[in-house]
Amino acid sequence: MAGIEEVAKLAGVSTATVSRALSGKDHVSAKALAAVQLAASELGYVVSHSAYTLATGRNRNIGVVMPRVDRWFFSTVLEAAETELISNGYDLTLYNLRGGDNQRSQVFQEFLLRGRVDAVLAVAIQPDKDEIAALDRLGKPIVGIGGIIPGARTIEMDDFAAGKLATEHLISLGHTKIANLSGEILTNWEFNQPGLRRAGYLEALKNAGIESKEAWQVMGDYSIPSGYRAAKQLLGDPRNAPTALFCNSDEMAIGAILAAKDLGLRVPQDVSIIGIDDHDFAEFFGVTTITQTVSAQATFAVRTILDLLSDPDLGSHVNVDQNTVWPSELIVRSTTARVNS
Repeated sequence: MAGIEEVAKLAGVSTATVSRALSGKDHVSAKALAAVQLAASELGYVVSHSAYTLATGRNRNIGVVMPRVDRWFFSTVLEAAETELISNGYDLTLYNLRGGDNQRSQVFQEFLLRGRVDAVLAVAIQPDKDEIAALDRLGKPIVGIGGIIPGARTIEMDDFAAGKLATEHLISLGHTKIANLSGEILTNWEFNQPGLRRAGYLEALKNAGIESKEAWQVMGDYSIPSGYRAAKQLLGDPRNAPTALFCNSDEMAIGAILAAKDLGLRVPQDVSIIGIDDHDFAEFFGVTTITQTVSAQATFAVRTILDLLSDPDLGSHVNVDQNTVWPSELIVRSTTARVNS
């Protein structure tokens, strides 16, 4: 296997320049960088990970922490983050917190504080101030997706505004009998995201002078089966069925569409259904939705981390309060229409 001396000779530069070019730590000219990369490629030279870590104090590895991976949102974030990291020469270590509080404590108090990751991407997880402070002392930036983390850089969708916009769309079509299929309220995993979306729903009803009904506020788990079960009960009531459903996720909206079909109802002629996410299957099912471009959020978060790691002055601002409100928009498809009068 070729060594650094052979790469330097072929590129016509010093071994120190090769080291700087391939570590990415110090600046080299674009011409020298191109020559080194070409020579390394031709010779099949790969930088030793241990040598790189010794020279730079970095591992080129990012820790990703999320409560679960078996939901569309989390798997989409993971795929986009990994793609962006790989394209920049970084590895990814996944910490899945399905094991509960003990596992969460072990990850934040032990694994992330070891020298194995350079930074942390927290997805729908809210570290406390002590956990942030520990990462800060070690010079490890953390970027969060899903809600505000005090003392850290975060990216969040305005869930209240999304719930309000979805409901306002249904109201604009003449609907006054509108139900909400939510998630479990007051969970710590998602910054009470279900509660915020429901609050937006209730605000839209209030502003329109429409009385909210507790019986039309039901909970699911953001999955297709839970949407199916909830919608089947709501729409199957011959005395008190809503004419429109606002679902907190597109997966629940898809479940609601299937339930309506099984009941012999037409979507959108008999019942309008709207979701949130712009799930991969949303266009196929014609779901009207509020998009939050999940892949783009993950890519933005990773690029933020990589920019921080390349900042020579990172030590003075490892983790600071900085929140980015991610834009969302209404996408009208074929599952919503004016109410049948």
